[in-house]
Amino acid sequence: MRPFRVHFPEEAVLDLRRRINATRWPDGETVDDGSQGVQLAALQALMRYWGTDYDWRKAEARLNALPQFMTKIDGVNIHFIHIRSGLPNALPLIMTHGWPGSVFELLKTVGPLTDPTTYGGRPEDAFDLIMPSIPGFGLSGKPTSTGWNPDRIGRAWTELMKRLGYTHYVAQGGDWGSPISSAMARQGPPGLLGIHINLPATIPSEVAAALAGGGPAPHDFSDKERAAFNALSTFNKKYRAYAAIMGTRPQTICYALANSPAGLAAWMFDYNNGEPQRLLGKDDMLDNVTLYWLTNTATASARIYWETSGQSVLLSTVQKTADISIPVAISVFPEEVYRAPETWARRAYRNLIYFNEVEKGGHFAAWEEPALFAAELRAAFRSLRPAL
Repeated sequence: MRPFRVHFPEEAVLDLRRRINATRWPDGETVDDGSQGVQLAALQALMRYWGTDYDWRKAEARLNALPQFMTKIDGVNIHFIHIRSGLPNALPLIMTHGWPGSVFELLKTVGPLTDPTTYGGRPEDAFDLIMPSIPGFGLSGKPTSTGWNPDRIGRAWTELMKRLGYTHYVAQGGDWGSPISSAMARQGPPGLLGIHINLPATIPSEVAAALAGGGPAPHDFSDKERAAFNALSTFNKKYRAYAAIMGTRPQTICYALANSPAGLAAWMFDYNNGEPQRLLGKDDMLDNVTLYWLTNTATASARIYWETSGQSVLLSTVQKTADISIPVAISVFPEEVYRAPETWARRAYRNLIYFNEVEKGGHFAAWEEPALFAAELRAAFRSLRPAL
């Protein structure tokens, strides 16, 4: 374990600006909506801001205001943030980000989770917080061999918690953090009390088959199940291309992403029906894109899709949810890829201890609604605290 601070040379920041301002623009779209992808005028406006007014040093300062560390696990340097709550009996919580995210998407939850009394919670709701960067993402090292799938990352997280001296803890994740947390749950390491996920793998096998074949929803679906099926069908048709490409040809697409800031930004913004542009501030997303650029991790992060053969993180058949016996908690945010119905969730997870549909927020729930997200985690894990 060694302390870590972020600092990129000024030349790297200036080089990024030069590349932004030298962007070679494609022709504009031939439609008046976003059906062909990120619209030219919108991206040009963002790039003008990124190349002139955006301040990366503020993002660095946000990271460096928190205790950061590096440790080598299984041959790869793992970057993580570790905040101990000042309140007694805090529950250790390891939270995992996703793609196209990073630890930046979790930072707004630090206060509400570690110091709940200042944010409307109770002292007994406090967490010690551990936020690692997935190998190949952001500030963690880049694997130089294959095999870094959710199972292997889950084992690395278990080792990290052991090194930190925690004998009892919980895990949380959305996007790729969901299969990583689920892998930990399947592995069942001593001390893992339960998991919370906000992108659950609840899709039944017959639904997955219908989606794969482009067929209609089963006739006996409830309204919530039919809405979930329709949302998944739309997502698969319009927005799954990024996963298919990175799941099969990550090296090829990333020659472009590693050389064009505009290409990287467009690739990361055109996600989940444009949610980053709709629900997050431009500085929020540019902090994240700039981190990917300065660390040159577009390729390394894309490989997690290749490691899983481009399979959907949403499928219970991929995550093997039937093998999870420890407690599972689920929060459903309304602008997520789909609203997981409780009927599907109870089929997928046999020890579901908490299920709640909240009123706002989307795929990047911790980023968009940190107070609401923190309240969900307090409620989800409350019943597990007496086990300490």
